[in-house]
Amino acid sequence: MAVIRPFKAIRPVKEVASQVASVPYDVVNREESAALVKDNPLSFLRVTRSEIELNNNVDPYSPEVYQKAKENIERLKKEAPLIQDEIPHFYVYKLKMGEQTQVGIAATFSVDDYDKDIIKKHEKTRKVKEDDRTNHIITTEAQTGPVFLTYRGVEEVNKLVDDTMTKTEPIYDFTAEDGIQHTIWIMPDDYRDVVVFEIEKVPHLYIADGHHRAASAARAQKVKKENRVGHTGEEEYNFFLAVLFPAEQLKILPYNRIVYKFPAKVKDNFFGMIEKNFTIEKTDSQNPPESKSLCMYYKKEWYLLKPNENVEPGKSYGEGLDVSILQNYLLSPVFGIEDPRTDNNVDFIGGIRGTKELVKLVDSGKAEVAFSMFPVSIDDLMNISDADEVMPPKSTWFEPKLRDGLLVHLI
Repeated sequence: MAVIRPFKAIRPVKEVASQVASVPYDVVNREESAALVKDNPLSFLRVTRSEIELNNNVDPYSPEVYQKAKENIERLKKEAPLIQDEIPHFYVYKLKMGEQTQVGIAATFSVDDYDKDIIKKHEKTRKVKEDDRTNHIITTEAQTGPVFLTYRGVEEVNKLVDDTMTKTEPIYDFTAEDGIQHTIWIMPDDYRDVVVFEIEKVPHLYIADGHHRAASAARAQKVKKENRVGHTGEEEYNFFLAVLFPAEQLKILPYNRIVYKFPAKVKDNFFGMIEKNFTIEKTDSQNPPESKSLCMYYKKEWYLLKPNENVEPGKSYGEGLDVSILQNYLLSPVFGIEDPRTDNNVDFIGGIRGTKELVKLVDSGKAEVAFSMFPVSIDDLMNISDADEVMPPKSTWFEPKLRDGLLVHLI
């Protein structure tokens, strides 16, 4: 039984929403963040990546960075300004990127549900990234960006979402510089009980994107709980900010791979080593045509690779994924890449950048070889989660992405 709860959002006034809204903190580095906010004093990146306002030699995980984030959110409350709704609401959040449209409910969700696996995960988290967002939440006393949740859609909930969009005026409607349209409505309050009742009947929700945000919210809850006299379980820190989308609306893009350098043993017999586990043929396509295949770019040529009889069926659901086959039968035995989370010889290129980025990196000499992947399906994600397995790192890339700063949850 899943818990969904309305909240009183901290949000920008309509006139400056597009200036405040920022890309998620974890899709840009320090230099990219600084460039994005250069001419925009209201950008919410000044809260989520507050190190950009400090000297470059300042550790991005130092206490002064989180203190600067707190100062900046207080400044934005006055200067943007940011307002807080007087009563709790559900919010309908629509994303449109080209032909892709998805609509979800922005709300808060139970940390206890996360801890009990009512809210399912499919990725491992890294402690350093958890530490970062936990410190950010505790210092700012706010969850500044939403987790991206999904579930098997419920017709009655979908109807209320559609009614909200057709019968009410949006509080925000703008197209960001990347071409993605963001539209948000306040859901009528008399729809609230039906949404709560219908979601209560849902056995599981799934984290699509934002595992570190969710894990950090859970850690922040434990800190706040320990320091709270008379903890009841109803405090805002017991809930985390997320947008819940029906799975049937979502699109997953591939997460491609590049390898920077060949080990000496590989250079003389590269194709021979690959042919132990894959068939190889030249192709004009830069993307694999189906699952259980991948494309490789090497020396200005594209090749289609398909597993041969040496590639065994996976003993678990996750081992059967294309990204697992690539890792276990090529990256590990050929390049010696045992842990892609820590090996600096491999890197991950989000599908939104397309195969042009792979060609660019290889042709420039920055990388030796690139692999384009067939995207994981949303059913794969749910099946992995239901089996209490985890996907290999960087298996899914969801697009379009939610913006930070439009709806903030104070804890």
